[in-house]
Amino acid sequence: MAALEDPGLARVMWTHFEPVHAVTYFHPRARAAYEAVGLRGYWRGYFAGRAAPLGPTPAPPVIAAFFSFAPRMVARALPSVWRLATPEEALRARLTGAVQALAEFTYELPEAHLVEAAELLEAAAGQVETAGRVLGAVNAALPAGEYPLARLWQAATTLRENRGDGHVAALVTTGLDPVEVLAWRCRVDQSREFHQPARGWTDEEWAAAEERLVARGWLTAEWEPTAYGSEAFRAVEEATDRAAAGPWRALGAERTERLRELLEPIARRCRTIIPRQSPIGLSAARPS
Repeated sequence: MAALEDPGLARVMWTHFEPVHAVTYFHPRARAAYEAVGLRGYWRGYFAGRAAPLGPTPAPPVIAAFFSFAPRMVARALPSVWRLATPEEALRARLTGAVQALAEFTYELPEAHLVEAAELLEAAAGQVETAGRVLGAVNAALPAGEYPLARLWQAATTLRENRGDGHVAALVTTGLDPVEVLAWRCRVDQSREFHQPARGWTDEEWAAAEERLVARGWLTAEWEPTAYGSEAFRAVEEATDRAAAGPWRALGAERTERLRELLEPIARRCRTIIPRQSPIGLSAARPS
């Protein structure tokens, strides 16, 4: 495993806690829990559940924090979802669904395994730097779960949203807007057929974004990634990892390695439900 001072360690650990969080998006138990409180339809549950720690927020803060969605897609869900379920109800539903999903993936693991994993992941999440990281901060402020799987999922969620805040901050420094970022990635290693509808951008908006990427030197006239664009995005990924490294330095080498070992079988099971072209970017990563 990478050394504590190597920012790559933050990426290694991300590939282990992100799948734990991601059950809230991809497991049928999670969707059923949202539907049980009146949030029918995938996107109602998604926006309500992910935005709920912010309180009954309207669309603009969520458009800013989530970054990659077309504003009108967010506005279709917020603030109208709060007439269907309160943020408190959405929070309970997302935790219930996530715990039920994790229970299916971890029932063969000893209770002591789950307790230790939850304790170590909570210790790491307790070290996140929240200044300037809104989603990380509001998730870190939520009360700890009562049971090991609830504690495990909430700690994973705090770490992933905190890392995501840092990633958005790094993306902003490129000067690219959200649809430009998506369009560029889909010329590199992602699928436009998946990402464009999943983020709500029109064909016209997408085509205009690609034209801007050509004009700004991120894509060639043949729509291929340029060396400039590739280097700029590599810098974004490195900045994201550096900004997310603090919890692992605080946890220390021995406990971080132990946590990686504990999370590995859980992450491996959770990844079985993540779509190959998932927007969360784990399709090419494998816990090791």
